[in-house]
This record gives sequence, structure tokens and C-alpha cells, in this order.
Amino acid sequence: MDNHTQVSEFILLGLTEQPQQRQVLFALSFSLYLIGSLGNLLTILAIVSDPHLHSPMYFFLSNLSLLDICFISTTIPKMLVNHLCGTNTISYSACLAQMYYFIVFSGTDCIILSAMAYDRYLAICYPLHYMTIMSIFRCALLVMVPWISVNLIAMVHTILMTRLSFCTNRIPHFFCDLNALIKLSCSDTHINEIMVLVLGGPVVLIPFVCIIASYTPIAMAVWKVPSARGKWKAFSTCGSHLSVVCLFYGTIIGVYFSPTSTHTTQRDMAATVMYTMVTPMLNPFIYSLRNRDLKSALRKLLSQEI
Repeated sequence: MDNHTQVSEFILLGLTEQPQQRQVLFALSFSLYLIGSLGNLLTILAIVSDPHLHSPMYFFLSNLSLLDICFISTTIPKMLVNHLCGTNTISYSACLAQMYYFIVFSGTDCIILSAMAYDRYLAICYPLHYMTIMSIFRCALLVMVPWISVNLIAMVHTILMTRLSFCTNRIPHFFCDLNALIKLSCSDTHINEIMVLVLGGPVVLIPFVCIIASYTPIAMAVWKVPSARGKWKAFSTCGSHLSVVCLFYGTIIGVYFSPTSTHTTQRDMAATVMYTMVTPMLNPFIYSLRNRDLKSALRKLLSQEI
């Protein structure tokens, strides 16, 4: 078998090769995964159990929480299992599957965030027509279209990846990242690289532009509110979403769409940890801390459980 053309498994080098640092990073990763999963699950249960939260805004928030659970479950559990078992390997098929679902959940996350920005734009700038425009059908459409479109994009990337041969099976990452796999290939990756920009660019940049386009009139509308209390109330409903957008988009654009000359392994790894682990963990706390209705629903849910 030619080592340059056939790979049956990959070796994930992880976040670090230092044994002592691995112990610390394992504990940190496990804590982030546990807190993120539990926090997002509680957010979903609170929204579902409280009839007062059955509105478009919380519908999108519950979908974002579900996405975050799926997102962190794509990469962290495999890393934790490898650490406990003392191995760093992942099979070829499992690696492609991990890459596929990572693209699906991260891409859908981007589009859902822009749908949430559009929802806030309608609620603040067109409050009288809000419930008419944000019908059940439109809310479902704004969720289903991202899922379908990003699955098709992930399928294209996965099919293109199967045609590549690899010079080495050592991935300098803690999961099977699309860019990391392309860099390992001995084949002509020109088509793969073009498709990353052609398909990946719109998924990240178009929603980002839509978010900016939504928040520009929101900022103007909030500025015209006469009372300071009214301004704060309007800002509080949007501030949490803007915080999540800045964390998520800032790190993704830094890793995938910044000039190659500015990339370093440590910088890219830190940015990847931010959007794959830290941001999904922080999302439920960011939204609940600024939202009285959600905090009330969470208190009711927890009191019932106790």
C-alpha cells in the first residue's frame, strides 16, 4: 500500500503535546462541555415549558441552543475519549463525518444568528407589524433553509475531500478541520480551496452583512427613544445577541478568512477553542443574564425539578 495515497486513520495531535498541559486542558475541556451542554439544555427546557416564551425570539434562541449542544458534541467528546483511552487516532470515515457535522453546525449557527438579528430588527423598527410578518411559517422557513443549504455545502466538501490523497496522517489539531485536512494532502487541492471560499464565504459573510444591515436601523431607532429607560430596555434585548455575534464571527473570520501570512498555530488554535468551546458555553449565560423573562422561566424550571 502506498503511504502517500492510502490513509485508514488519522492522528489528532490535540491542543498540546506536553503531558502536564494535556491534563489541565482535559479538565478545562470537560468543564466547558459539561457547562455548555447543561446551560443550553436548561435554556431549551425553560423556553419549551413556559408558554410566555413561545414567541419568535425564543424560538430562534432555542434553536441556537440546540445547535450549540450539537456543535460542541461534534469535537469535544472525541478529544476527551482519546485522552482517557491514551490514544489520538480517529478512523478515516469518522474523521470525514466529524468534518461534515462541524461544517453543518457551524454554518447553520452563522445563519441562525442573522435570523435572530432580523427578528430584533422587525420587533424594534416595525413593532405593530411584527407578529404579522414573523408568522409561524416564516419562522420555520428561517430555520429550515439554513439546515438544508448548509447540509448540501457540507456534502460537497466531504465528496471533494474523498478524492484527495494524503502525505501524512498527523493532523495538528484536536478535530478534523477542513483546512487542516486540505493542508495534509499531496493531491491538487486547488478545487477544494476554491470551494472553501465560494461556498464558505457566503455562509459566513452574507449573514454577517445581514446582521450589520439589521442593527444599523436598530441603533438609529434606539437613539431616537426619548427616555433612558426605554433606550436601556431596547439595548438589553439586542446587547446579548451582539455579544454572541462578536465572539463567534470575530474568531471564525480570524481563522478562515484572514491573510495566510498572519496565521500562527497558537493563534489559530486559541481562536478555534474560542468559537468551538467557549462561545457555545457562554451563550446561555449571556442571554439569560440580560433577559428577565428567561431568568424567571429558568427559576420556575429549577424549582420544579427540586
